[in-house]
Amino acid sequence: MARERDTSGWMWGQACDLMDQAERLHRQFFRPAAVQQAQVVWEPPVDLLENEREIVLVVAMPGVSAERIQVAAEPGAIVVRGTRPVPLVPGLSVRRLEIPYGIFERRILLPSRGLELEPPEVQQGCLIVRLRKVGGT
Repeated sequence: MARERDTSGWMWGQACDLMDQAERLHRQFFRPAAVQQAQVVWEPPVDLLENEREIVLVVAMPGVSAERIQVAAEPGAIVVRGTRPVPLVPGLSVRRLEIPYGIFERRILLPSRGLELEPPEVQQGCLIVRLRKVGGT
């Protein structure tokens, strides 16, 4: 009987540790970012993929239409900006908001070599940015 209590206490501790870890990861991906304006923003998570011909950025932003996204090339970086509006549904009250809304910005540092920005596209809630390698690799 005492051994059973020890096991359940250990399992409860493990569960609490896992919940803490999940919360830290959530904050890591949806942390507010500092921008020049004094407005609260969020940073969408990004995957960066590469082969010998191109670098592909996949920026997760479900619910954001292409018209609300700006992509700018800067020396050594790509900057993705935009807004995700809060969905207002008449007759419903907000009980919980976990999905980040409002202004977002993400600066993705890139290798300092010749890259040519292709037209970005939105697919299945993700912004796809392709950077073709030009010149030497």
